[in-house]
Amino acid sequence: MTPELARIILAHICLHACMAGTRMAAPLLALREGYSPAAVGVLLALFALTQVFLALPAGRYTDRHGLRKPMIFSMTAAVLGAGAAVVFPVFPVLCLAALLTGGATGSGGIALQRHVGRAAHGPLQLRQVFSWLAIGPAISNFVGPFSAGLLIDHVGTDPGSLSGYRAAFFMMAILPLASWWLLRRVQELPPIVTVPGSATPRAWDLLHDSKFRRLMLVNLFLASCWDVHTFVVPVLGFERGISASVIGTILGVFAIAAAAVRMVLPLLANRVREWAVLCAAMLVTGLVFGVYPLTTTALAMGVCSVLLGLTLGVVQPMVMSLLHQLTPEARHGEALGLRLMAINASSVLMPLLFGTTGAIIGVAGVFWITGAAVAAGARAAWLLKDNSSPAP
Repeated sequence: MTPELARIILAHICLHACMAGTRMAAPLLALREGYSPAAVGVLLALFALTQVFLALPAGRYTDRHGLRKPMIFSMTAAVLGAGAAVVFPVFPVLCLAALLTGGATGSGGIALQRHVGRAAHGPLQLRQVFSWLAIGPAISNFVGPFSAGLLIDHVGTDPGSLSGYRAAFFMMAILPLASWWLLRRVQELPPIVTVPGSATPRAWDLLHDSKFRRLMLVNLFLASCWDVHTFVVPVLGFERGISASVIGTILGVFAIAAAAVRMVLPLLANRVREWAVLCAAMLVTGLVFGVYPLTTTALAMGVCSVLLGLTLGVVQPMVMSLLHQLTPEARHGEALGLRLMAINASSVLMPLLFGTTGAIIGVAGVFWITGAAVAAGARAAWLLKDNSSPAP
């Protein structure tokens, strides 16, 4: 790992941790104030809503302007979102914080992923650099919820006081500033020269490639598993009387497991193939989801969280590697934006669906239905076995 890649990873951790901690604290505050699981589902959906509309424009903007400008906009939005929740910790402002921090993380992620993908050479190096870069969100999914949970429980006169929530949101607002400091010395890559007067391709043209469509479908299936886990664990923990810090730890060990497996992936990059890893991940995830709702203690939930983290942790590096192989260099940002738009459109709808379904058949049914769908979708990953040429 080069020093520049290390700075990019640390910057990604700080920016993503802002959103991850806010996404853990905001639903708990809403539950504390008496809002229903359905309202919590709406709140969680808002973390993805901005990304649905911004992903493609952000991808095109990144293709034109590189890394620095998109990151400045993203970091500013994240600070404003988390900072607003410090000043006004009420449900409407929590919704605003969800929109701003979610959109900032998505747009910033596109810029960072495009930058490291362009700097890599060949499939092996793509697997390696995206395995390293994927460590960032995995670590931030521990740092954000865990630190927010500790502040909620230990700041103020009583555990779970409003002062604790304010402290958690304040901590989240500081983190994007560290991202800005880390990226100051990262060198921009040379711009891609386009032919003057050439027609601007449409993003949807990428979907004409059957391999790209299958890759988007696989990513959509597996992304829904992250949404299920993020939504259900706080609800299960709250129903079972588990404290905020323990809920944060359960979510945190998931992130640690995902980070650990991603640290091993660069060492195994020359021995694995993307399609095989994705296919196995979908089958194992379906199995773990079948067992998860049967657990009754925080320890058992933690064990399932670790297993799920190990399984889903390998997904993003493989998806990102294939995406960069299947799309032309001049359209990497656009392809990343299309991917982000698709999975976040799902993330907007899924929490709403989870909240409604959970209210009718219980959270166990949410786990089982999702697990069965993901396992059945493993065939799409198998069909990625023979990589096609880049889409036009």
